[in-house]
Amino acid sequence: MRIEVICTGDEVLSGKIINTNFSYISQKLGDVGLSVQRETTVGDDREDLLESFLLAGQRADAVIVNGGLGPTVDDLSQEIAAKAAGVGLELHEGWMARMEEMFRRRSRPMPPTNRKQAILPVGAEMIDNPIGTACGFAIDIGKARFFFTPGVPRELYRMLEEQIIPRLLTRSGKQTAILLKRFHSYGLGESHVDMMLNGVEDMVPDGSVKLGFRAHYPQLETKLTVRGADMNDVRAKLEPVAREVRRRLGNFILAEDDETLEGVVLSQLAQRQGSLAVVEMFTSGQIAARLGCLPGAEKVLRRGTVAHQVSEIYGAIGLTEAPPASQITPAIAEVVATAARRQSRTTHALAVLVDLDEGADRFDFGGTICLAVATDTEVTSRRSRIVGGRDWVFFGAIEMGLDCLRRFLQGLPVRERIDFEKTDNKP
Repeated sequence: MRIEVICTGDEVLSGKIINTNFSYISQKLGDVGLSVQRETTVGDDREDLLESFLLAGQRADAVIVNGGLGPTVDDLSQEIAAKAAGVGLELHEGWMARMEEMFRRRSRPMPPTNRKQAILPVGAEMIDNPIGTACGFAIDIGKARFFFTPGVPRELYRMLEEQIIPRLLTRSGKQTAILLKRFHSYGLGESHVDMMLNGVEDMVPDGSVKLGFRAHYPQLETKLTVRGADMNDVRAKLEPVAREVRRRLGNFILAEDDETLEGVVLSQLAQRQGSLAVVEMFTSGQIAARLGCLPGAEKVLRRGTVAHQVSEIYGAIGLTEAPPASQITPAIAEVVATAARRQSRTTHALAVLVDLDEGADRFDFGGTICLAVATDTEVTSRRSRIVGGRDWVFFGAIEMGLDCLRRFLQGLPVRERIDFEKTDNKP
């Protein structure tokens, strides 16, 4: 089945808004074995929109249109869809009543302009939007079935996953029993993991298991898309392949499916009724921020200390002596983690100290990361050198800190070589 996507809006065409909606649509379709053949971005111009709809209707079997369903004068999707389909417009009484009820629940009058969002092409199938005022709709234009979706990302995501993808799968004739299994890892590059997992798809000879990757530094998402006659068939196919992926990737798997690294860390601490203090250099408090917004974090995360200099950290955590004048070392990180844990009276402390290169940001700009995890009976540390620019060091330090804490809590080795670090033969 040939699928196209049309993204609308002057703000998208001009680059004022980065078009993340298209990448989300394409990835989600790919996860279920559907692929996008063409993407078109069109501004809020009636003639351009009409031409794009008519041309796509000649080429494609299905078209997803994103944007243009709002209440303002530049939201043109319903009007142009009706013209392209050769039909008129009519008020959808059901959606109008839904909108009025939404505004009533919020104790707000509904602006007259919102009525426009309930006016759809005659004969169109209304597609529900449970979290917004812009309903979607589907209509045939040429030989293609068009699916119109709102531009607000969270509304698009829910509509796509719950309603549009099932409709596309039905039209494509593909097996509708599909499961996406995801493994999140840190420390291994995409090509490395591809080689490590060579042949896992062949464990299911009928070709119903597809291996894929999505790299978003510093993490890598490894995906298994599995199809079957029903969910029991899907799970039976998935189980041995997933087990083999876990065996091959080992300690580098930090979470699965909807789990996150910070969520795993928080869960590990909560299970042992633990508490945590975090000390950060250069990372702007982002380690504490990733933990602190999670449910239950208020019972675990006791204190976060952020500074740019080791001397400032020493003062903040109650160390009266001056820090060594030498470069940051794992030993200094251990001293900091131990003092932070003692001062905050927590069961655990994580210290992530970063010594940056001098000069302007550049491709070979790097940083030396020394981190330590301390408890009342144990302290362990790690040193790493990351090169690739300030952002590369920034995000790498955050991820390495959280991942080393995860490893410590799970009884795994904190020191394990990763693909992103540079060896300089220092301890």
